[in-house]
Amino acid sequence: MPAPVTGAQAIVSAPQLQPPVRAPLGVVVLDPAHGGTDPGARGVGGVRESDLVLDFAAQIRTELEKDGLRVLLTRQGNEDPTFDDRSALVNAQRGAIFISLHVGSTGLPGTVRVYTLPDAPFLSSSAGAGPGAASGLIPWDRAQAPYLTLSRKLADIAQGQLALQFKGSPNSAQTAAVRQLRSVAAPAIAIEISSVTTEDRSILDRMAPGLAACIERAVAAFRPVYDASPAAAAGGMR
Repeated sequence: MPAPVTGAQAIVSAPQLQPPVRAPLGVVVLDPAHGGTDPGARGVGGVRESDLVLDFAAQIRTELEKDGLRVLLTRQGNEDPTFDDRSALVNAQRGAIFISLHVGSTGLPGTVRVYTLPDAPFLSSSAGAGPGAASGLIPWDRAQAPYLTLSRKLADIAQGQLALQFKGSPNSAQTAAVRQLRSVAAPAIAIEISSVTTEDRSILDRMAPGLAACIERAVAAFRPVYDASPAAAAGGMR
């Protein structure tokens, strides 16, 4: 009869648990806000936020695809997906980030601001923090909670690039209760360009190439951060 395995032998012989493996960053979901019957903010010359962000998304997509990234849009034309539809698209991907695009009616014209969600009670991911906590499942409305740290890293990188390109833009990202971000189970940011109040749309159109280049550089800089982060820091194996 073989001798029983004890002590140090038992430790050596035990199965080695491997940390969870998460897919590297390879997908960017761009979310042109509004659409359909919801035009978003409107300018005095008939400029509509929903049209502008769709044009911005097309140029950003081109830049990101040059880096070999797969780019998905939450809408291709003038449809208006629900918040849940937009979240479902990115939540179905592995190795993805989410960027929601907006044009505000306030702010210094020609500037850009980046937002993440704040630490709000509904985003708490601690044990016992609402339905689903005991089962280990994260309720849809708190899906962003495990990703806030990575979201803020992405936001700060993006805001730094935008501040260099667009004079007057803040140097640091800000927080706001952006509904599109709450149910996203991936690093997620919102970018707001200022402003639809301009009487000349061409001013905003001329911002598009610089905006696309900044986002491409930001995502490129964020990729190694994302890939090196523990899977647990990004909410599990995605």
